Amino acid sequence: MSELTLADVYRARQRIKGRVVATPLVQSMALSRIAGVPVYLKLETVQPTGSFKLRGATNALAQLAEQGCKRVVTASTGNHGRAVAHAARALGMEAAVCMSSLVPKNKVDAVDALGARVVISGKSQDDAQVEAQRLVREEGYAYVPPFDDPRVIAGQATIGLEILETLPDASTIIVPLSGGGLFSGVAFAAKCVRPDIAMIGVSMERGAAMHASLAAGKPIFVDELETLADSLGGGIGLDNRHTFSMTRELIDHVVLLDEVSIARGIVHAYREERLVIEGAAAVGIAAVLDRAVETRGTNPIVIVISGCNIDIDAHRRLIGA
Repeated sequence: MSELTLADVYRARQRIKGRVVATPLVQSMALSRIAGVPVYLKLETVQPTGSFKLRGATNALAQLAEQGCKRVVTASTGNHGRAVAHAARALGMEAAVCMSSLVPKNKVDAVDALGARVVISGKSQDDAQVEAQRLVREEGYAYVPPFDDPRVIAGQATIGLEILETLPDASTIIVPLSGGGLFSGVAFAAKCVRPDIAMIGVSMERGAAMHASLAAGKPIFVDELETLADSLGGGIGLDNRHTFSMTRELIDHVVLLDEVSIARGIVHAYREERLVIEGAAAVGIAAVLDRAVETRGTNPIVIVISGCNIDIDAHRRLIGA
C-alpha cells in the first residue's frame, strides 16, 4: 500500500487549517427512516469551491509552495481543477487546468473565473492528462495529480478524521468512488482509527474505471462515457501507484448505479434534504434509496456528499422545476 501514514493525515489537517472548512455532519431523517438506522451526511458541499477536492489540492500546493514552486498544472473533470485554481490563487501561484470536452461548461467557467489558465484537450480525462504532462515537459509546470498522490490523498483523508471525531460509533462510511483519492483517503484514516468500520464505494455503471480495475486485478483502460455522475468519470491511470492498491486493500463493497438511480439521488437531495448536489455526490444517497447498503446493528451510516457543482439548468430539468 502507499507510504502514507496517519501522521501525514494529521499534518495535512494542520496545513490546510484556515483554508478549508471542517464540514458539518447532519442527520437525514428521511434516509434514516429508509435505512432503519441513523444516516448522516458529511457536507463537503460547503467548501469554498463546492467540493471536497479543496482539501487535497490545498495540502499538495502548500507543500509545493514551501519548496519554492510558482507554477502548477493539473488534469481534471472539473472539481479538482477548481480546487487547484483556488488554492493557487490563495498561495500566490500560477495554475493551468487541463480538461476534456466532456467537462460541463459550468465547471470550466468556474476554473476560468479563479484566474487559472484553462486548456481543453480531447474527449476524456486521459486526454487531458496527456496535455498536462506536455505542459510539465515543455513549460516547466509542476504537476498536481487529481487523486494518485500521497499529498492529495492525505488532504482528503482529513474527512475521515472529522467523521469519527464527531460520530465515533459510525458503522459504515459510504464514499463516491472514482480515481480513488477520496475513497482511499477517507478509508485509510477511518480504518486507522476504527479497523472494523465498513467502507463502501459507490460509482456509476457507465465507465466505472476503479471498479473494472479492481475486478481485473490491475489498473485497466475503460472508455469514459457521459453520465450524470460526471465527476466520477475518467481512468485511474495504467501506472497508478497509490489509489488502486489502497482502494483494493481498504474497500469492503462496491455499489454500481444506473442513471435513473443517480437522478433519483439528486432529486431526493433537493426535495428531502434541501441540498443542491451534483450526480457524483448523489451516489451514496442513491445507494441507500436502492437499499444496496447493508446495515450493521443499529449503528449509524455516514454518506460523504462530495460536491454541489451541478449545472443549474440540468438540475432544474431533473427536479422538474
